[in-house]
Amino acid sequence: MSREHVERRLAAILAADVAGSCRLIGIDEEGALAQLKALRKTLFDPKISDHRGRIVKNTGDGALVEFGSVVDAVRCANEIQSGMAEHNTDVPQDKRIEFRIGIHVGDIIIAEDDIFGDGVNIAVRLEGIAEPGGFSISDDAHRQIRGKVDIILEDTGSQSLKNIAEPIRVWRVRIAPISSPAMVTNLSSETAQPLPLPDKPSIAVLPFQNMSGDPEQEYFTDGMVEDIITGLSRSKSLFVIARHSTFTYKGKAVDIKQVGRELGVRYVLEGSVRKAGNRVRISGQLIDAATRTHLWADRFDSQLDDIFDLQDRVTMNVIGAISPKLERAEIDRAKRKPTESLQAYDYYLRALACVYRFARETNIEALKLTKIANGIDPEFAAAYALGARCYVQRKAFGWRIDTVAQEIAEARRLARRALELDKDDPSVLALAGAALADVVGEVEEGAALVSRAIKLDPNMAAARHWSGWIHLYLGQLDAAIKQFEFALRLNPLDQRIFNVQTGLAYAHFFAGRNEEASTWATTALRQQPDYRTAQFILAACHAMSGRIEEAREICARLMQLNPPPRISGFRDEAPFRRAQDIDRLAQAFRIAGMPE
Repeated sequence: MSREHVERRLAAILAADVAGSCRLIGIDEEGALAQLKALRKTLFDPKISDHRGRIVKNTGDGALVEFGSVVDAVRCANEIQSGMAEHNTDVPQDKRIEFRIGIHVGDIIIAEDDIFGDGVNIAVRLEGIAEPGGFSISDDAHRQIRGKVDIILEDTGSQSLKNIAEPIRVWRVRIAPISSPAMVTNLSSETAQPLPLPDKPSIAVLPFQNMSGDPEQEYFTDGMVEDIITGLSRSKSLFVIARHSTFTYKGKAVDIKQVGRELGVRYVLEGSVRKAGNRVRISGQLIDAATRTHLWADRFDSQLDDIFDLQDRVTMNVIGAISPKLERAEIDRAKRKPTESLQAYDYYLRALACVYRFARETNIEALKLTKIANGIDPEFAAAYALGARCYVQRKAFGWRIDTVAQEIAEARRLARRALELDKDDPSVLALAGAALADVVGEVEEGAALVSRAIKLDPNMAAARHWSGWIHLYLGQLDAAIKQFEFALRLNPLDQRIFNVQTGLAYAHFFAGRNEEASTWATTALRQQPDYRTAQFILAACHAMSGRIEEAREICARLMQLNPPPRISGFRDEAPFRRAQDIDRLAQAFRIAGMPE
């Protein structure tokens, strides 16, 4: 039997409807329909358009939407629900319109202007089990957004959905309601003059909610928050509000924007603690107080074997995760300022943004910006350290402009000047130590500096990853792997993660584990295809694994660099201390076709 051709495609499907629409229409039919129509015009439809979605059909109180990307679909859902939470700030609970949303990615059937199939059915069923004001996504969708969307996802396990044959693992997103300023008691008026923002990133850590239903657990919740405040306060780059100020909000419904005004901070960290039996779940979210934008969210689950040990571990993870987000948010803010009005700190942040773009031109620009920053403030240690870091990046990507001797001399000068000005800032110590070890070749001194950075701030992911490289240079492979893994745990979404992955590739290669090394190198190159250091180690892995043609293809591309690499040059410049490690690399490069 012949079968008519059916058009299919892979798509992300978003299904939405209004929770309790019949009840709302029963209370005020015309008012509810008018409000829903207005929300579609001002919020729902524009957000769909912004994220390149196509409304397939409206379903009375809901809609079915197709996206080409599940990332776009999830970001759209998050913005719609956040917008609805803000819209409902002053609306009584019984009159609120709240959407439920479900998202799935899968194969769909196209028929005229409509879509059908399991991909659609699953999205509709996910919408049915979503919480009002939140959304649910399938495990297929979750796999595709991991590391790409900054939202907190709660794993609800496998769910049996109506008319769907197999149970599906479902992830849930909750959007916290925004409290009206009128709900805040015993605080200064909304019309009060806001405190001026400090000249560096500022944060207030609000008391976390005790969700355990056990008032006895308040001490644990409060103690953990105090530890987080103390940890953040150790950073010289942050302005942190003291505990006594933030705890005035304890037990009160607050508006984040007003907290920012009253405490004079740009960022607010809030969270909750839930204890059940011998398990504890701690959730936290970092918010831009001015815009109420959620910058970061995460949760931590653990056995409650030792309450104080758990406090320490959670504090370490929270601080390690918050710091990069604060840095990133400050960079984005600085980029929006006109150049002529920037002070030294803003030039520094602009330089940092350039460094993170990982391009030859932006590296050159970053170095220029650090010089401007130090021209404004000659005692700005972090700017000198960032300048030294530019030379580390140049070497890693093969972007050298001056002679090797000139670049080594300048990296040494900048690192030394940064250390003269501030020997107690972990970031300065880590970057200066990295430059001295990696570019200058003073590995032992670099090791001492990075070790001190970790002692001062054990949660600094950058110090951990440079510690991994320095252990690698010294031939201490197990210690290197341990530090790299620590860096990954502290900062799993770092845009510089390819550097750590490449370090793991080198460590496993030197240990004779070629396949594992190859996997790490390949992963790094997916993140940053132009990273020369990862290209070298992948070529070496292929050569030692018998994949000669693949090794030679990579080596041929590397030979297009100016100047082209040579084994003798690598021997002279590599900071590796163990002869056996250098010999192993040289042997691999020789097989791959690199000239002597």
